[in-house]
Amino acid sequence: MTAKRKYAVPALEKALDILEALAVAQVPQSLADLSRTLKRTPSELFRMLNALERRAYIGRDAISEGYSLTLKLYELAHTHSPVEQLLRVASVPMRELADSIHESCHLSILSGRNLTVIAQAESPEPVRLSVEVGFRVLPLTTASGKVLIAALEASEQAELLEADPTYSAMRPAKRKSLRHELQSIRQTGSLVGASSRRTGIDIACLVGNPGVGVVAALGVPLLPGGANDGMERELLRTVQKTAGTITSLLGLGSSKALARRS
Repeated sequence: MTAKRKYAVPALEKALDILEALAVAQVPQSLADLSRTLKRTPSELFRMLNALERRAYIGRDAISEGYSLTLKLYELAHTHSPVEQLLRVASVPMRELADSIHESCHLSILSGRNLTVIAQAESPEPVRLSVEVGFRVLPLTTASGKVLIAALEASEQAELLEADPTYSAMRPAKRKSLRHELQSIRQTGSLVGASSRRTGIDIACLVGNPGVGVVAALGVPLLPGGANDGMERELLRTVQKTAGTITSLLGLGSSKALARRS
């Protein structure tokens, strides 16, 4: 693949710098504040601020007259559902992953109390293991489900676990072990382990960013005795790279450091 050409668009980059600065600011920002933050002169920013305000991307506080973001970006981001965006951007990376590792892969989300498969790409091999789109299962019985539960905030995770029949059936020692496992998964955003539903190994990696509520799991089920038998750790890196590609195509930042948000 050839490297992407980079074309400078100074005016656009200036506008994006302003929006990103306002997104992380705790209070409305004056022209002088933005000038210091962005290391640009007030005259460079004034016309751009005026244009962004006119288009309703930013507004001014009635008292301080400082600038802040409006809800317009939020409105635009929610014009299409996260699932639609996931399906659109994940199709090609998943196809490339399946072709490169000669294993099927699937994309799953939490839907209510269940894990639901929303997309899959089949291995090019004549003998393959795949998961049907629309398949629903209790999340704790799958690697993808554990990855998604691990990514939840503490209160959401506790609520889901208390309502989960698999968790309810566990003895206290097993529950404690599971909670430690989820914490470990949260730190890496991935899981490689023996399948609880069949013979073989499952790989799952987090896609998206829990901080903005767009999350899925990219899973790869491996058949025992196949060409990739014993190469699970090497495959994990490839699956992680594809998960990162999908996340990037969604326009989201890395979701690796989940543990620091706990």
